[in-house]
Amino acid sequence: MSVTRLGSGGPWESVYGYCRVVRAGDLAWTAGCTSTVDGAVTHVGDAAAQTAQALRIGLDALSEVGAEPGDVVRTRMYVTDRTYADEVGRAHNAVFGAVRPAATMVVVAGLLHPDHLVEVELEAYLGDG
Repeated sequence: MSVTRLGSGGPWESVYGYCRVVRAGDLAWTAGCTSTVDGAVTHVGDAAAQTAQALRIGLDALSEVGAEPGDVVRTRMYVTDRTYADEVGRAHNAVFGAVRPAATMVVVAGLLHPDHLVEVELEAYLGDG
């Protein structure tokens, strides 16, 4: 089985020793994705917009290894405040409502950058056509 590892050039990947997406056979995983574009946090203060941006980043990474949104079988959402749950969940639904992957949302004490309100991880299965 071959393993493909691709980085995005994000600010923490080389420093912390990880890549954006890994594909091993029929499975693919993203690292945690936030609303960080070109090294800067976007949509500061807007959990829904940060979720949408983070999901786009994750889906773009998965597409680099041949996965499509319909291949996503599991998502994880980490939010810094439970009051963001509804807007983050609705942003997730806007992308995955028809796919309906297994999903988890967890409230955490904080994320790497103080302006991050949400971080997402995506897992995809590319087998069985």
